[in-house]
Amino acid sequence: MIAWDDFRLVRAIAETGTLAGAAEQLNVNHSTVFRRLGTLEEQLGARLFERARAGYVPTPMGEEMVRLAERMADEVLAVERRITGQDLRPSGELRVTTNDTLLVHMLTPVFASFRAAYPEIRLDVVISNQSLSLSKRDADVAIRASDRPGDTLVGRRMASIAWAIYGSAAHRPDAPLALSDLRQHDWIGFSDNLGTIRPAKWLRERVGEEKLVYRVNTVLGLAEAAAAGIGLALLPCFIAAVTPGLVQLMEKQTELESGLWLLTHPDIKATARVRTFMEHAGREIGRMRPLIEGREGQPQAAEAPAG
Repeated sequence: MIAWDDFRLVRAIAETGTLAGAAEQLNVNHSTVFRRLGTLEEQLGARLFERARAGYVPTPMGEEMVRLAERMADEVLAVERRITGQDLRPSGELRVTTNDTLLVHMLTPVFASFRAAYPEIRLDVVISNQSLSLSKRDADVAIRASDRPGDTLVGRRMASIAWAIYGSAAHRPDAPLALSDLRQHDWIGFSDNLGTIRPAKWLRERVGEEKLVYRVNTVLGLAEAAAAGIGLALLPCFIAAVTPGLVQLMEKQTELESGLWLLTHPDIKATARVRTFMEHAGREIGRMRPLIEGREGQPQAAEAPAG
């Protein structure tokens, strides 16, 4: 019989295309992967990979093993989720994924109060601007800014994240800002990795590439750059509200709103540590809803004097 570890080995080589990449994925050394692959091919009496210049390419036999390995992995994960979902004790490790912006400007106090209330639950916070898979147990809970949170997940929309235009209080325009004035100012924009988000598209359409004098590849850096007077910035209101030296220059841009979601997988939603965290985080984030939706906490630009 072929062991499960052998299927994992073949899948890792196929995914990475190299023995070194498979070794890193499996947390073993290169020579172990080389030896195990040779032993497996000898046992089967067939080559599983062609050694090409571009890397290791699965043969038809290898491709069949990869497909079977993927099905087996899905089944193992499904069993793990069902077993985890039956755990009724509020203890153990809980992995939560979110992005850097939400962590720094919103969630750290939520995590701190949760740890104080439930010290037997260990938090593993995974920062990623990509959506990790809850189905594959990359994380147990996700806190995401999204309009498409995923059909296979369960949870709730906690708030609408509001965006508005901000600038340095020390360098604010002399008159209230209008849409027709946007191209008269320097702007802080988003680097290519954030180029597909709605605010980035809005800036390209309303402001133009030539007025984006400073770009940054994380939303974290936008507020500080705007407060330093580098240019105007389109910012989530909850970030601007806690950044000294910023002033809101226009009303909220409602077409840029996105949802803030608290999500988990249906197989583990009844787990004590998951259920407890979802309830705690939901309650704490709910208290911040006026700030998230731009209904408090930010000074407005002064009106132009009459006459």
